[in-house]
Amino acid sequence: MASVTFKNVCKKFGEFVAVNDFNLEIRDKEFLVLLGPSGCGKTTTMRMVAGLEEATFGDIYIDEDRVNGVLPKYRDVAMVFQSYALYPHLTVEDNIGYPLKIRKVPPAECKRRIAEVARRVELDSMLSRLPKELSGGQRQRVALARAIVRTPRVFLMDEPLSNLDAKLRTQMRAELKHLQHELQVTTIYVTHDQIEAMTLAHRVAVMNKGVIEQLGTPREIYNDPRTLFVAGFIGSPPMNLVPGEVRDGVFISAGLRVAGIGQASVPRAVLGVRPEDVHPTDAGDVDVNLVAPIYSAELTGENTLVSLRLGGQLMTLRADKNFTGQIDQQIGVKVATDRVFLFNGETEDRVDF
Repeated sequence: MASVTFKNVCKKFGEFVAVNDFNLEIRDKEFLVLLGPSGCGKTTTMRMVAGLEEATFGDIYIDEDRVNGVLPKYRDVAMVFQSYALYPHLTVEDNIGYPLKIRKVPPAECKRRIAEVARRVELDSMLSRLPKELSGGQRQRVALARAIVRTPRVFLMDEPLSNLDAKLRTQMRAELKHLQHELQVTTIYVTHDQIEAMTLAHRVAVMNKGVIEQLGTPREIYNDPRTLFVAGFIGSPPMNLVPGEVRDGVFISAGLRVAGIGQASVPRAVLGVRPEDVHPTDAGDVDVNLVAPIYSAELTGENTLVSLRLGGQLMTLRADKNFTGQIDQQIGVKVATDRVFLFNGETEDRVDF
């Protein structure tokens, strides 16, 4: 297996800087997710590891080998694409075995390895089928098997689940996580879906505008966001971000007051609080942080997502599944003060208090 290291890597397309001064060490056998919105540089970063893009500046290492300028076929990496990229005229068996065929692996060994990999991804009964005879999830498993059969040093996965429906995505996430644990292959996974990142990764690198905003475990990223961007990008539903100001340790916004925010004053501040840390109560309670009308209430089964109109934006809270409030009903809100985050509205960095 292998580690992957970026040292001061920059990638430009003309004057546009896609990846800027990128430094990251991906550990041997680690499942590292590059997470961010479209255009943040995550796919470009992965393509530089594959050799499909050349770094403008900086160095990329696989183990101790500097791979800048090394042809893709000599890097010993395997890619799984969003679009499956299967050969429509070849059977499942031939699609899986194609990387072995072009490497002139002996037929008996080729057949043994195909059978073993097909069993791992539960395709052993479908080896004679063509791709058109498979479901989307089965096609994605063929693409995975084709990558696995090579036993590469590094797996590169570019949004491989985005074409699947919600149920299949959940199933394939579990299969991917189990396979990576079983195979112990260093994996770089690119996605804009923070649920995939949170459920799959050992560590997540949250990218924005070509740089890493924060690197950490899913739990660290969720519980301790260091920037306003990370706070708003991680979480489903996302964190409530309310602009306002802090006066002598009290956050003040349109209808919302939260005390206990340190001792300082911050003229341009953003208060962040997750929906599970905002609790509905009676509008007449004396210690509520906010009284507002219900904008919508959505039962999700396990709980109810309640949206409140707060100035020109909505605040979302998670209520009990038996919550019975109606649209336009005034309710009180209590904020868990020990679970709020404060950000500087100008720099967008966390303000510790």
